[in-house]
Amino acid sequence: MADDSRRTSTPVSRGRRFLKLAGMTASVAGNFAADRIKKALGSEDDENALHRLNGERIAKTLGELKGAAMKIGQMASIGSDVLPKELSGALQKLQKEAPPMAFDVIAEQIEREFGSPPQLLFDWFDEEPFASASIGQVHRARVDDGREVVVKVQYPGVDASVDSDLAHLKLALKASGLVNKAHRRALNKVFEEVRARLHEELDYTNEAENVRRFHRFHAQHDFVAVPDVVGERSSKRVLTLTYEPSDALTDLDELGYEQSVRDTLGLHLFRSMVAQIFEFGSIQADPNPANYGFRRDGTVVLYDFGCVKDIKPEVLTSWSNAIVSGLEEDYEAVDRYMFELGARNPDGPDIDPLFYKPWRDLLVEPMLSQPQPYDYGTSNLHARGVKLVTSSMRHINAFQPPVELVFLDRTVGGNYGNLRAIGTRADLIDEFLPQLWATAGREGDPVVPPPPGA
Repeated sequence: MADDSRRTSTPVSRGRRFLKLAGMTASVAGNFAADRIKKALGSEDDENALHRLNGERIAKTLGELKGAAMKIGQMASIGSDVLPKELSGALQKLQKEAPPMAFDVIAEQIEREFGSPPQLLFDWFDEEPFASASIGQVHRARVDDGREVVVKVQYPGVDASVDSDLAHLKLALKASGLVNKAHRRALNKVFEEVRARLHEELDYTNEAENVRRFHRFHAQHDFVAVPDVVGERSSKRVLTLTYEPSDALTDLDELGYEQSVRDTLGLHLFRSMVAQIFEFGSIQADPNPANYGFRRDGTVVLYDFGCVKDIKPEVLTSWSNAIVSGLEEDYEAVDRYMFELGARNPDGPDIDPLFYKPWRDLLVEPMLSQPQPYDYGTSNLHARGVKLVTSSMRHINAFQPPVELVFLDRTVGGNYGNLRAIGTRADLIDEFLPQLWATAGREGDPVVPPPPGA
């Protein structure tokens, strides 16, 4: 039996969700209005303090509501182009594991889906959750043929709240002053993309098909493991997969993973991502560390295919050309491809192409710096990137969130963080440059440019 002392939660009713979200919107709008009045009266209050206050209020409400609202908050990293750091920083707190639902809620959801309780559907079903997250939780179980499985159960009512939660959050962002007026049109497009991915993620039949697709694709890679779907115990809100044992990223230190193994794991994680981008044209687009498992033999286990993004060929070509042009320091070409990708605001001001140079030098540093291999475990690129964002704010109206890239950029950036957490030391230029070169339509062998500052 589950430990009753463990903190659990219960579903939030639709009426209570509405009141909480409406209260959040009213609160942040009131804070913004009060700030405008103070400024009109000559006050010089710190605007960043207002953004921090409103960001914390929004993050607190989303965390309390769980479900779609919390999931939206966890996805906030894809909006880093449009959301200020005061909000994105507060939303990072939502990445922590959510408290699980009580078992009777889970059992009722399973019975609604299959007409029978879990005790009859499975040879054994562990009432203690194996993992819990924003929109569902996972339980260990065993099916009649003896296979060990994991059963992912969606919380009741989550799918019905997506559109309402998104609408409230978008209204709150606009009312709070957290979003620049020039970015509001782009924000609408980003929310449309998020909405599409969320509705896909909440349909476990869609995720089951994604698991099958990625299982078939990665069958060629002996360094990647993807579970199998147990179709007879899967439905729209319950997904049963074969159990693939592994160690969590957060446990590698305690388990004493050697540096050589960490290097191999990071290399294999990167290779799997590059293969998905350039060969498969479809990516596992939620790089949350909990969605990966690791084994001492160097195998990376991929879990959770609810959020998957198919990459349009023309987008991949322009993206590759933008990166290759940056490597070659052809910044006028970079600017052209940024327009193609929708990252440049067509109604915005011109910029000096050299604007891109510090970004180029920062982003290529792991692959071009000497000596190699690069030590991701001690990398401070993320901290320096925050400073670069701050210094680039005067050009904010020249850019907008590139809708087609938000999940691709989220995946690449998130896996930089995973390499850093693993503590990988690796030389990855040869893992990445040939595919970039070919996709960009360049002839001959790739030319490795000199490192930044050389």
